[in-house]
Amino acid sequence: MTEPLLKVRGLKIGATVYPPGEKPRDIEIVHGVDFDLMPGKVLGLIGESGAGKSTIGLASMAYGRGGVKITGGEVWVNGRDILKSSLKDIRKLRGGEVTYVSQSAAASFNPAKQIMEQVTEAAILQGKFSKKDAEARAVELFRKLGLPDPENIGRRYPHQVSGGQLQRCMTALALCPEPDLVVFDEPTTALDVTTQIDVLAAIKDAIRDTGVAALYITHDLAVVAQVSDDIMVLKMGDMVEYGATDQIINHPREDYTKALVSVRSIEHPEKSPAGEPVLKCEHITARYKGTQFDVLHDVNVELYPGQTLAVVGESGSGKSTLARVITGLLPPRDGKIIFDGRELTPDLSSRPIDDLRELQMIYQMADTAMNPRQTVGTIIGRPLEFYFGLKGEAKQKRIQELLDEIELGKGFQDRYPAELSGGQKQRVCIARALAAKPKLIICDEVTSALDPLVADGILKLLLELQKIEDVAYLFITHDLATVRAIADSIAVMYQGRVQRYGGKTEVLTPPFDDYTDLLLSSVPEMKLGWLEDVLANRKMESAGN
Repeated sequence: MTEPLLKVRGLKIGATVYPPGEKPRDIEIVHGVDFDLMPGKVLGLIGESGAGKSTIGLASMAYGRGGVKITGGEVWVNGRDILKSSLKDIRKLRGGEVTYVSQSAAASFNPAKQIMEQVTEAAILQGKFSKKDAEARAVELFRKLGLPDPENIGRRYPHQVSGGQLQRCMTALALCPEPDLVVFDEPTTALDVTTQIDVLAAIKDAIRDTGVAALYITHDLAVVAQVSDDIMVLKMGDMVEYGATDQIINHPREDYTKALVSVRSIEHPEKSPAGEPVLKCEHITARYKGTQFDVLHDVNVELYPGQTLAVVGESGSGKSTLARVITGLLPPRDGKIIFDGRELTPDLSSRPIDDLRELQMIYQMADTAMNPRQTVGTIIGRPLEFYFGLKGEAKQKRIQELLDEIELGKGFQDRYPAELSGGQKQRVCIARALAAKPKLIICDEVTSALDPLVADGILKLLLELQKIEDVAYLFITHDLATVRAIADSIAVMYQGRVQRYGGKTEVLTPPFDDYTDLLLSSVPEMKLGWLEDVLANRKMESAGN
């Protein structure tokens, strides 16, 4: 077949926005994009949030979500312009010729139905298979995708499998009707690196074995380099660069593409401990109320003023639970927390105001961490008034100083969170934490929801502020690139225990224990063939054992 399976010409997509206090107005969010996708090939769509990646991917199904409308151009699938198709034909297209894999499988599956029923539903409704044949195909796909107990896993409910397993089930759902095209929309972004590599390998094998074409949407060039034949770089609804994966990764032409390729280039030299620790966790053991099993086991770490301790590990390793213990949200069953030379009371409600002020948090999701009805000035001003009693002109002056520190400057005090980008929202949360003049800030996955370029800016800002304020950071993350960029010391956690602990150089230098080795080797590298090399090495190690 020499004709493209998917041919997009002059695609324009618009939406209606409703600015506060203004009349609704129409805007264009994708500005005349062109590309071809041949059968059996994978095209990566890459760019920051708002670039139009998911919007273009959904347009290949003649769909615009959330009030988004396709306003111009052509989308040809298997030789016909689907934008001119009847509703009946479009319904046959979706779930038949074209299927979709979303970022969050947990939010996409119906929790009240068994996995098998959901995986086979589209294939049966489209008339592709009988129920018996659809279930047999699903089992075959479960096996191909490396799911445990493929004959029986379909009888489980979504909550009875892990996040990585559910993401692979969603891939099986998309492949079950034998589509010609699958749209993968950030399918591994929400996963830990150890889980991501397994899902990525399963997706790549499934694409190869079924011969399906795919659009692979992501903001991570290292990931897309492992699965794509070609890459299209997008920014603000425009195509910046389009070419073979090797050319985009190794010989980018445009400045924006070069910036994406060189992201995470921060080099933070490890600082030696000085003085007394600002934080000491001594023999911390904890469990959640109403349970019989400990989730933290004899955890011992310490953090010095002006330094960063990165607590790293996969989901369920105990990282955020340790933060809950330190902040007093989860009293430990055993052990104690020493903060700035004094022992903290286990329960938050009994801590004096200075303990509350000197220990602040920055949360993963800035969207849910701020009151959408309050202005930036009000959000930053609240701790100034609560802890220091600042009012009037003195408060306004300090708010502006904090805004200048986080590089937002004038004009932001009167804005609402909805009027800010993701990176700007996180900067406001940083300013709010700094307003209390803390000695320690717990940063809980503060860059994981951000695009690489935006996350890079946040990390550089945090390092700069650390020099100015001499504040210590406890940085919770599963991103090893972030750890290398920002940490002075590292605690690797696994199943509630500290697996490896010490200075950054020591922890990241071999020999490694098995888990740390697995964690470090699972971080995607921006080079072609990396995934195959890692899988081949693991196969050799398994054979050797």
